[in-house]
Amino acid sequence: MTKLVLIGGGHSHAIALKMYYDNPIKNIEIILINEVKNTPYSGMLPAYIAGYYNFEQTHINLEKLSKKTKIKLIIDQVININPKQQKVICKSGKIIPYDYLSIDIGSPPKQSRIKGATEYSIPAKPVSTLLKEWDKIISKCHQTNQENINLNIIGAGAGGVELALNMFQKLTNLNTIKKVNITVISRNETILRNYNQLAINIVSKILKNKGIKVIFNTEIIEILPNAIITQKKEKISSDYTFLVTNPSPAPWLKNTEITLDEQGFILISNTLQSVSHKNIFATGDIATIKNYPCPKAGVFAVRQGKPLYQNWKLIVQGKNLQPYYPQSLYLSLIGTGNQKAVAIWGNLAYHSSWLWWLKDYIDKKFMKQFSI
Repeated sequence: MTKLVLIGGGHSHAIALKMYYDNPIKNIEIILINEVKNTPYSGMLPAYIAGYYNFEQTHINLEKLSKKTKIKLIIDQVININPKQQKVICKSGKIIPYDYLSIDIGSPPKQSRIKGATEYSIPAKPVSTLLKEWDKIISKCHQTNQENINLNIIGAGAGGVELALNMFQKLTNLNTIKKVNITVISRNETILRNYNQLAINIVSKILKNKGIKVIFNTEIIEILPNAIITQKKEKISSDYTFLVTNPSPAPWLKNTEITLDEQGFILISNTLQSVSHKNIFATGDIATIKNYPCPKAGVFAVRQGKPLYQNWKLIVQGKNLQPYYPQSLYLSLIGTGNQKAVAIWGNLAYHSSWLWWLKDYIDKKFMKQFSI
């Protein structure tokens, strides 16, 4: 019996497992290792923060999925891989052998250069930590008479901006809060650096209309319990600081013999295999496709689910694997917190309430496939 071990319950793995449920692979044993029983769907999380969805609507129940697909689920944290011995080492001390390995663990925000980030900031990933801390904040707002709240969001990409807009929506709907002060800090001279100018203009106007402040060309060097310090030694007050900076790879990967790119992400070919170990697959944010670079975005992890499953099947059967090519154009939908969304496609962008309903339909359809 061939043993396939999956590390992480990310989007690619969830989709591949659903396909495995529909069309099982013969003579294979699958083991899934993940830190939590419920894996979040990133597309719906900002709206969860705004209060439009609940936990069950925004999370894939891996325990249920594992039972339905008849695979083994291990709740644990992977801390190393030994490719020579083909073994996965877990934090609990468990050592799990494999014939084939598939990695889809995402990537937390980069924080190494910011003093105090570990102690005093709330990272956007892992999502379970973000949502737990957000629920604590909302609970505290309900219980106290705090009239003003100051939030700083470090990072002005799509993730940081969308988080700011949806947090603003939730907090302004609370009767206990009189004034919501949100500041988005960009290290660049713009927001949404990887998007077109029309999208930047639309989102900038939305932020301005809501009173969400954006500070440009600013590097944060230290995070304190009640403030953040800029490179220019400026001090910005903060009750809570959220870190939504560029993704970073799991630090333990550098201790393996798996070939990584310059930033420490797993370097793969367009068959989704490690360039150094053909029996190891990697997808989503943790992987970089050699010669086919693409953004670390959920839309690509979702698209990789189908070819990943197909190549699991082909490699077990001893057949040639099929290539995956990232799409050059893709639709981005940024929820603005008020049941509206901005759609971005190439050089086009548009803001409307009907785009929110489109996003809602797409997201619910995606999640429905796991109700098996």
